[in-house]
Amino acid sequence: MSASVLLLILMGLMVAGYLIGRLRSLAMVGGARGLRRLQSLPHYYGLYTALWCGLPALLVLVLWGAFQEPVLVQLAQRTAPVEVQEAGAVQMDLYMNDVRNVLSGSVAAAQASPGVAATAERYRQLHGAARLALTVLLLCLAIGGLLWARARIDPQRRARVAVENTFQYLLLACSMLAVFITLGIFLSVVYESVQFFRAVSPLEFLFGTNWSPQTAIRADQVGSSGSFGAVPLFLGTAMITGIAMLVAVPLGLFAAIYLAEYAGAKFRAWAKPMLEVLAGIPTVVYGFFAALTMGPALRNLGATIGLDVAAESALAAGLVMGIMIIPFISSLADDMITAVPQSLRDGAYALGATRSEAIRQVVLRAALPGIVGGVLLAISRAIGETMIVVMAAGLAAKMTANPFDAVTTVTVQIVTLLTGDQEFDGPKTLAAFALGLMLFLLTLALNVLALRVVRKYREQYE
Repeated sequence: MSASVLLLILMGLMVAGYLIGRLRSLAMVGGARGLRRLQSLPHYYGLYTALWCGLPALLVLVLWGAFQEPVLVQLAQRTAPVEVQEAGAVQMDLYMNDVRNVLSGSVAAAQASPGVAATAERYRQLHGAARLALTVLLLCLAIGGLLWARARIDPQRRARVAVENTFQYLLLACSMLAVFITLGIFLSVVYESVQFFRAVSPLEFLFGTNWSPQTAIRADQVGSSGSFGAVPLFLGTAMITGIAMLVAVPLGLFAAIYLAEYAGAKFRAWAKPMLEVLAGIPTVVYGFFAALTMGPALRNLGATIGLDVAAESALAAGLVMGIMIIPFISSLADDMITAVPQSLRDGAYALGATRSEAIRQVVLRAALPGIVGGVLLAISRAIGETMIVVMAAGLAAKMTANPFDAVTTVTVQIVTLLTGDQEFDGPKTLAAFALGLMLFLLTLALNVLALRVVRKYREQYE
């Protein structure tokens, strides 16, 4: 029985448990007339029964799904030929890859070697037995939990407290899971970065001015310098992000001020959603626009006034990225401006201030922490953008401050280094993790700074 069918059965049993628990609690007090004799409302007894019916089974299903595949692979490997088992992990991985091809149908069992076919058949048998065992175990747990919870229903049982505590623990588990996932990602990046810094000096990486990650495969190979100075990548990232912010911050802020303070209700009702539609456009579409429209337009414009503008330039990527970020800043700034109490505006008007003076001197100052926080978050968004830079700015790692030249960013190089079949044992591939670590620390610092700005200055106006 597949996992989806098992989930549907469990959901059905939980619904049945809810109804049984609710009806059981009402029956014990003689129906609706005896509700006051129940310590909790009837639906809490239903939820109590449903939780005992579903949670243990769902927990077993999750753990089973996490450990089933490694265990089945280990058991199936025992049927491999002796010479494969003695050859080492690499040979065993190749052997099991052939087995997976047979299991997926990519290779017919008749065309595979006898050992591979036998291992594939053994895996099928183990998988079928595991599926049957899982089905029986889950049904037993669900039905057993339902019957056990039903037997414990009593008018004096604090079902509401038990249900609320259970949901509180579930919420705690979800929050801790998010923290552990983030920590796991960070530790995995740090581990690979440490491997990179064992081969490349951190000083060369952080302060070197030549980025050429191609390394020689053979001792007699030439033309592969293997230089890992990341300063050109940092400069390219800063340049494109700066251009994007010069576009997005004024336009987004002015749009937010108009929509929040000047626009009528009807205009705001359709203009604000239309502006936020830009946030839903895929970044690859912006990349096409930058590569096919903005880049050639800037090049032709530069040619008419005597400037040499590359077909792929930091200016084209920054302008289009700024257009992409406008809804982000506009939406956050609009929320901050509309959250300013009307009493502050009324006080400014009472002192003789005009609308524009009230906005400049009162509203924007009160909303400034949220606006600054939104701008810092927008900078993090711009730093992490990839598709627009790939299509509009190029892949050249140049040490330049000219926005008309082709440059590249940290995220683009990460994609480039990890494209295709790679082995994570050389400086070229491990450099992607070092760049990812720098990017992670930078965006983390910006997010922390945004939170501190909001928390520090918000108290001034509350």
